[in-house]
Amino acid sequence: FMGDSITEFWSTINPNFFVGKPYINRGISGQTSPQMLLRFRADVIALKPSLVVILAGVNDIAGNTGPATLEQITDNIFSMIDIAKTHNVEVILCAALPAADFPWRPNQKPADKIIVLNRLLTDYANANTIPFVDYHKALADDQNGLALAYSNDGVHPNKAGYEVMAPLLEKAIEFILAKR
Repeated sequence: FMGDSITEFWSTINPNFFVGKPYINRGISGQTSPQMLLRFRADVIALKPSLVVILAGVNDIAGNTGPATLEQITDNIFSMIDIAKTHNVEVILCAALPAADFPWRPNQKPADKIIVLNRLLTDYANANTIPFVDYHKALADDQNGLALAYSNDGVHPNKAGYEVMAPLLEKAIEFILAKR
């Protein structure tokens, strides 16, 4: 699992998801896609996994490491996918979760930008026959933010949020493993 805080916190907020499974959580809180790309070889390829789950982009939109265009974000994510494929690692690409605001960088109104990012990711996944897990659709409220039932801060899933995400991801993992 390659990602940011949403990935990292999954192990602590809903640890049962990982119990008895060969999953390795490589989420690092606050990271943006260029940071993830830099550590992709060490944190994914060096471990020789059969597949990788990639979830990235929200911290880029928040500007955690400075301004980032949607093209820069997708270029970094697509580069991680290219590296994985070069090393015969199957990829599952995930939609960025909804967010109406960022508590640590307020008043950016990220919801529409996240929707456009997810559309670009979906199009890429479809064009390259990569399984795409649409967390956004499952977790968004009517304002395209993260529904309060699934989050305590509007950005990070709570246990109920991870419980919605888990079967969506497990379906994609089962699909990949069934092809082998």
